Amino acid sequence: MRRIGMLTSGGDCQALNATMRGVAKSLYNMFDDVEIIGFEEGYKGLMYADYQIMKPSDFSGILTEGGTILGTSRQPFKLMRTPDENGLDKVESMKHTYKKLKLNCLVVLGGNGSQKTANLLSEEGLNVVSLPKTIDNDLWGTDMTFGFQSAVDVATNAIDCIHTTAASHGRVFIVEVMGHKVGWLTLYAGLAGGADIILLPEIPYDINVVCDALTKRAKAGKRFSILAVAEGAISKEDASMTKKELKEKKKNGVVYPSVAYEIGAKIQEVTGSEVRVTVPGHMQRGGEPCPYDRVLATRLGAAAARMIADGEYGYMVAVKNNDITKVPLSEVAGKLKTVDPSCSMIQEAKMVGISFGDK
Repeated sequence: MRRIGMLTSGGDCQALNATMRGVAKSLYNMFDDVEIIGFEEGYKGLMYADYQIMKPSDFSGILTEGGTILGTSRQPFKLMRTPDENGLDKVESMKHTYKKLKLNCLVVLGGNGSQKTANLLSEEGLNVVSLPKTIDNDLWGTDMTFGFQSAVDVATNAIDCIHTTAASHGRVFIVEVMGHKVGWLTLYAGLAGGADIILLPEIPYDINVVCDALTKRAKAGKRFSILAVAEGAISKEDASMTKKELKEKKKNGVVYPSVAYEIGAKIQEVTGSEVRVTVPGHMQRGGEPCPYDRVLATRLGAAAARMIADGEYGYMVAVKNNDITKVPLSEVAGKLKTVDPSCSMIQEAKMVGISFGDK
């Protein structure tokens, strides 16, 4: 009997269920003697042995379902070596559960922090195969993560909907898109939604450049403007500060709900334009996965099952040039795939007149 553990860790996203389905259906088709153990609420379930014996029927009808049937939780990697409130050694507890259940392999679906923990468990001697989950598309070693394209669709739709009301009222609208450290989601949604200005964490903005772009549009007879702003967008002034200096500035300055409101207030102050802010927030994580993600999830899941069958452990399944491949977890862990400010996509966006607030 092959016993495969499975868990979903970190923030939820579309296509988690679709990916688990891809793994499970492939395993069931390849082996007559396979049992899948689903750990509840991510690594937490592995730590405290909260699990369920899955049945083939559990994976039926979930291709189009958002969220995760196993539930998830955030277990910060930096605290993995810190005992819990009862003194429990988290890493040893996870290893104990794995061995007690006589698992042949652990399948982890997760983003950056989850991949670091997956690598840790691999280094501790467990057989681990991971899958790239995040709406941010910021995992190193893969061209695409499942959940990203679905989130792009949601964020793009938000910008699309804003267009009509912005045009009707002749206002400046800011749509704040998820992404604290990287701007892939904002970049794609901004381009797809026809945003006039796109502000990313990787390209510190100058508020005067942003305002100049808005003024130029107004003088050209454009009645409205739309900004797609990543929640981690940062000004050139703040980017030049140390963490201590920035903390002090925020402590003594005006506190805004988020960066979009701060940018909106400054635009209004400099240009006199009427500004409105829209924050789609966690809507970007929700709903059913788009067709692209369903296909990607199925392919990634099948590849993970093949790796398990071949005994190839310690890898994350990845996409390279539309081919499914694998990348060592040791290479993935702790690395971010950020937007290169000089990449062709940025240059092409600038060619059509989009401002990134830098120059």
